[in-house]
Amino acid sequence: MNFDSQFLFFFSAIGVFNSTLLAIYFFFYAKPKHISNYFLGTLLTVLSIRIWKSIFYYFNRELSKIYLQIGLSACFLIGPSLFFYLKSILNPSSKKIDHSWKYHFLFLFIIILAIGYSYPYEDYPNLWRFYIVKVIYYQWFGYILASGFLLRKVIKKMFTKHNKLNSAEIWITSVYFGNLIIWIAYKTVSYTSYIVGALSFSFVFYLLLLILFFRKKKYAILFREPSKYADKKIEEAEAKRLFEVLEETMKSKKLYKNPNLKLPDLAKQIHIQTHLLSQFINDNLNKSFSLFVNEYRIHEAKILLSNKDKFTIESIGYECGFNSKSTFYSTFKKLTGMTPTQYKSAQS
Repeated sequence: MNFDSQFLFFFSAIGVFNSTLLAIYFFFYAKPKHISNYFLGTLLTVLSIRIWKSIFYYFNRELSKIYLQIGLSACFLIGPSLFFYLKSILNPSSKKIDHSWKYHFLFLFIIILAIGYSYPYEDYPNLWRFYIVKVIYYQWFGYILASGFLLRKVIKKMFTKHNKLNSAEIWITSVYFGNLIIWIAYKTVSYTSYIVGALSFSFVFYLLLLILFFRKKKYAILFREPSKYADKKIEEAEAKRLFEVLEETMKSKKLYKNPNLKLPDLAKQIHIQTHLLSQFINDNLNKSFSLFVNEYRIHEAKILLSNKDKFTIESIGYECGFNSKSTFYSTFKKLTGMTPTQYKSAQS
């Protein structure tokens, strides 16, 4: 291997080598523990497998076909890893992340194993080169489009003069567009060079590291915006007292039935300052004020829906504090996973 080849190998491999180490970190050591860690670790792992395959094949055309098959098969998981990483990042406080990701990965694993076993690359190289590879890249691009849909508000914000992206938004858009760059590099490899994908990955990888470094956010940028109350936590004993007072007031006075209930109104009821209540709900309960109130409303709605034929579904929504039928339906489905009608039927 001459000097030029050594130089090229170094710069194409350095990114994927560090990416592999970083994947291990996110799987086993990253804190706080969050499902987004595992999705990011998976994304880095499958990208690394794909890139390692490209590098070794570029410098050794006699590479065993089994490695080519493994590298291409890993591409099946790049798209879904990106999609569910962004999905988990955009909802970091959710205690129960949508489990549909399990079905996606299980389905793709079955496809990978079935195709790999029935049509191994070594025996069907043309089938892989001309058909399966195309399916792989179209599938990957499909998830990129779906990920773009998840980020549509953030992307739109990028082009709005009066709105600036926060640290978390800069990070997730960088991950998204970095993935898109790598996809384009591989999709256009027939017009450039096979090693371009690996070089693009190294470029994107270190660009993301620079973003992390200059933003100086350590862990927070990977998961969510740092809490604005991080330096002035409410003491545990005081938080426990506030919770008991708040819960007792909400249940006894049924304040949630007021569709115009505001944070200052609730703070006045329990005789604390508005900013303290806001801090408690956001920081200690990890919820927005609207979610906090809507949970009480939905709990009340579930009780009323269990009373057969006593109320119409629409009247239940108004009774519980919702100011419109559509808001009631959308909130109920968001918090329970089913519509009020479906819930009522399940109670019958």
